[in-house]
Amino acid sequence: MSLPRQRRIRTLAVLFCVITFTTFLFSYTFRDPSLYFLKYASHLSDSFFSKGPCACQQCMVEVEDDPWFSEHFNQSIHPLMSRENSVLSDETFKWWQWLQSERQPANFSEVVEELFQVIPDEVLYMDSSPERCRTCSVVGNSGNLKGSHYGSLIDSSDFIIRMNQAPTSGFEEDVGSRTTHHVMYPESAIDLDNNTSLVLIPFKTLDLQWIISALTTGTIKYTYLPVMSRIKANKDKVLIYSPTFFKYVYEAWLEGHGRYPSTGFLSLLFAIHICDEVNVFGFGADQYGNWHHYWEENRLAGAFRHTGVHDGSYEHNVTLLLADKHKIQMFKGR
Repeated sequence: MSLPRQRRIRTLAVLFCVITFTTFLFSYTFRDPSLYFLKYASHLSDSFFSKGPCACQQCMVEVEDDPWFSEHFNQSIHPLMSRENSVLSDETFKWWQWLQSERQPANFSEVVEELFQVIPDEVLYMDSSPERCRTCSVVGNSGNLKGSHYGSLIDSSDFIIRMNQAPTSGFEEDVGSRTTHHVMYPESAIDLDNNTSLVLIPFKTLDLQWIISALTTGTIKYTYLPVMSRIKANKDKVLIYSPTFFKYVYEAWLEGHGRYPSTGFLSLLFAIHICDEVNVFGFGADQYGNWHHYWEENRLAGAFRHTGVHDGSYEHNVTLLLADKHKIQMFKGR
């Protein structure tokens, strides 16, 4: 046998061995649970760099992160809806429509098209500068804010997220005066100033029709309860909480506990996905164990805690775990 022919045979034999070994290695890798951390590291790297640089002292997504957080956190799901991401999977659409069932819902695609003729078809602006440190204050409505003197600390954040009624007038020393994003649904709607973004959490197609109506004709006055027919808000700053993100919060973070997440928990996860540093105020009971709103005089009020649709205990435990893992900082007030 000629020397060149022998070399070709040897080369093919070596190549065959390499391919066989590589195939076996990859097959074993994806079967072996002990190699979870290799896949975890790869996933973490992707999610970290997709969020962009962060110059905070403690950033939401770190290169060396926590496996529990990485397992739950999915940066690829955007919290806000646009035309581009408005198409819902059949599974998501059925789950979302089930939340507050409508007998004869309007055509979802047609409503979305009309919606983005009234409000901007854009998502929240994200600063990607090298020195960026985007800070958020998520301000709940707990009575533990009374006498807390957190106002100036809350107002120092870049984004200040409030929810539902949340008055600030007369309570500035404890809750601050600035609001950049106000999260609500039709049945909890209030008027906003021109500088605040309205973040609508829709539970059904009718809720999207309501915001269109509330910013234009005022024809919708009832959902399953009487609602404001018109609302004062800057329509150029109206944002829609994505049903896809809504379902992700319920499944990935609450693991199916309760019927659906509370407005407070949805607001918290919104902040976790748009900010590098998140401070949380006004969540939980006051120092005496009472559940009430900071603007209420009656400390024994707070039937809102027993709505039957939220698993408040599970949400609270997840929130405490996020704080324990230094993903958020909780200010417990008084």
